[in-house]
Amino acid sequence: MAISDKQTFKNQDLVLKVSPNVDPKMFDINKYEAFIDALCKERKFQKEAIRITLRYLLAGEYRNLRQLAKENYQQNLVLQEKYSSLEDFYKHLQLPDKLSCTIDLATATGKSYVLYGIAQIMLAEGAVDQVLVLCPSNTIEDGLNEKFRALSGNKILKDLLPEDSKILNPRIINASQTIKKGDICIENIHATYERTKSSIEDSLSGKGERTLVLNDEVHHMANPPARDMALKKWKEFLLNPEYDFKYIVGDSGTCYVDNDYFTDVIYRFSLREAIEKRFAKTIDYVAEDISHSKEEKFQKIYDNHIQNKTVKYRLIKPLTILVTRDIAACKKLREDLVNFLVDKEKINRETAETKVLIVTSASEHKKNIPKLKEVDNRYNPIEWITSVSMLSEGWDVQNVCQIVPHEERAFNSRLLIAQVLGRGLRIPPEYKGEQPVVTVFNHDKWSSGIRHLVNEVLEIEKRIKSYPIAKKKNYNFTVHNIDYKKSEEIVETPTGQYGFSKGFISFSSQPVREESETVYERAVTEKRDPKKTLIEHKTYPMEEVATDVLNRLKAYDMEEGTSYSKEYSFEKIVAIIKKSLIRIGDKTNLVRQDNKQKVLQGFGVIRRKKSKSLRHKIEAMNLVKKKTEDLEKRPIGIGILRRDGAIFFDDLSLQEGEEDDKKLLRELLEDETLPVYALQKVENTFNFKTPLNLVFASYKPERNFIKKLVKEENAKIINSWIKSPDIGFYSVEYSWRKGEHPKQGSFNPDFFIKIGNDILVIEIKSDDDLCDENKAKLKYAKEHFERLNKRHQKQKYYFKFLSPESYDSFFQYLRKGKYQEFVSEIEAKLEGKS
Repeated sequence: MAISDKQTFKNQDLVLKVSPNVDPKMFDINKYEAFIDALCKERKFQKEAIRITLRYLLAGEYRNLRQLAKENYQQNLVLQEKYSSLEDFYKHLQLPDKLSCTIDLATATGKSYVLYGIAQIMLAEGAVDQVLVLCPSNTIEDGLNEKFRALSGNKILKDLLPEDSKILNPRIINASQTIKKGDICIENIHATYERTKSSIEDSLSGKGERTLVLNDEVHHMANPPARDMALKKWKEFLLNPEYDFKYIVGDSGTCYVDNDYFTDVIYRFSLREAIEKRFAKTIDYVAEDISHSKEEKFQKIYDNHIQNKTVKYRLIKPLTILVTRDIAACKKLREDLVNFLVDKEKINRETAETKVLIVTSASEHKKNIPKLKEVDNRYNPIEWITSVSMLSEGWDVQNVCQIVPHEERAFNSRLLIAQVLGRGLRIPPEYKGEQPVVTVFNHDKWSSGIRHLVNEVLEIEKRIKSYPIAKKKNYNFTVHNIDYKKSEEIVETPTGQYGFSKGFISFSSQPVREESETVYERAVTEKRDPKKTLIEHKTYPMEEVATDVLNRLKAYDMEEGTSYSKEYSFEKIVAIIKKSLIRIGDKTNLVRQDNKQKVLQGFGVIRRKKSKSLRHKIEAMNLVKKKTEDLEKRPIGIGILRRDGAIFFDDLSLQEGEEDDKKLLRELLEDETLPVYALQKVENTFNFKTPLNLVFASYKPERNFIKKLVKEENAKIINSWIKSPDIGFYSVEYSWRKGEHPKQGSFNPDFFIKIGNDILVIEIKSDDDLCDENKAKLKYAKEHFERLNKRHQKQKYYFKFLSPESYDSFFQYLRKGKYQEFVSEIEAKLEGKS
């Protein structure tokens, strides 16, 4: 029986409800309806946010947040489930003894209109004499000043306020001026600590009861960066008894303390609602991708950018923003991007640099921040912006059509995810009424975080089993193993040697152009859309590579007094490279970048010392049959689905097998909290050519391999396949040295794929998992299957080590019927490893 061991909460269930009871003698919101309608127009959510906030502040039902929290805790079972007691709930409140709250409005939904509406009505009502608006940066301050001045100067809005309003026309100032009655002072929080520049202390001391404090982007107060003392002291300022502020309202589109939702939200208009109601762009984010190098990733990002520019959004100049964790990474990324553009577009460096704007807090980049106001202009040359994540708020750039979070580890919380997404949600005027898409080229591990953010839920965990079931078409098959007799002997082996001791270097198969697929998922609808990008690999004539090798040998000879350049002439080096190419069936005489590197490594200087080691001799005895129908049930914890794992299934998975497993699979399909990659349905059951009810992928490389295995273009070549369990069924023994000590082990290959009378045996590894143990696994497994092929003529076995960087090439060879000669990148590296 599956058991849930984690609770599930929706953010909406954590919003505090403000009592609808209002004594009209205390506050009559109806007087301000005309003003609110004109201010917010068709944006009903803004109106509701203003009404609820004013009801909380002015209706007289609550003395402070603690009282509102108590009322909600006693009535809300979700809060009681999340917090063990009322006292526990109180501990999570930021400002419990103030009449404080937070409004959660998704980015690009006009938070500044809501703030202005609350400020103007509080002043008009005479509840306060002045308003202090605090924000975390100069960029945000400038934006608020511009918007508030425009609204304050709007004659229509002023005329719609009640005639008996105490303050009709607030003055918009900053803290360099004395704050007087009727003022709205907008200031960067840092100014509250710069006594010489700020009038806040002199103007507001002892006036907190008659001052409304509005905190824009208040998540900065709850999540201050370690180095920013002013942000750390933001909360201290609000609690300072010198001021004794009473009314405190915050707003944010990212109401999280890391991954925990704020406890004082009284109204929310979520990202999901903003997308569904077309107040924001929708989002396409990467659900599955294999990018093996920085070059390949840049090619995919560039392809998206050009598609946005020439096909999707020709009415504007689309922008791509690349976001990093810190300034150093941002500078490096900007340099890499400029170099890429020089090479890709065949332009000079000066032209490439005009296309890329870097925005950080470094003094050398501060002059770039004002340039953000011009980047939407189609005649402005800037197309690419590199930014540090914490500086990305406060931009009103509307033409962002692609966002690239550059480092997965820098965006490991909902707060950071929401902040970065917010940069691309605004809809350009040219596309009002439509719903453009912002593409997020994220690390696919990040996709679950985006989905969680949009769906606003936390996580659960369950269990399920994999086993053979009866299918209309019988996909079972038999494989053979060998029973071995073992003995030991001591041998001398060289500790190192050239990587071409057999007269060749182990190259990986090297298509010069290959399609790489990225799967994007649409936010809210969760519809998946695969996109193929043609990746081009650099190649070099083999003569050029040979010259490079010879020059390195000559340099080494001069330094060390050796004669390797005479022992290995240019012609001899070319012959070794030529033979290496012939081994992988390549007749182009061109060497791809990765194989060029193997050549250079292969001509490393020989180390001639020998050492003694213990070698295990084996003698093949009898053949042993292994039938797939005998596979035992394999249970797995559903927690793996949140740690890179996935379940592959088809319609039969829901019809055949044990009731508990079918029921649990149905439950999982309804679980919106799971990562986008967790449940992979094979729509055409004839492409799911396995005897198993469902298949587990333990981590991303396995997951991506199975995705390609069940694609129709590949499935039609295959008769049947299984994902082999980690223990039992089929094991291969091997030995290797760990330091000075010989070690023995066995492993179970991951996949057995039947094609006619051929069996492909696949072991999946991560890219560059080049440890000595894997080298031993490859060596012993190849020898094992060579012996098996000699003893069993009817079925031919081909053992392959595969990693994600070679998947596209492998399946290209498979479709052409050339899988027998395929050599993967990792296999070539392991065979060439000394």
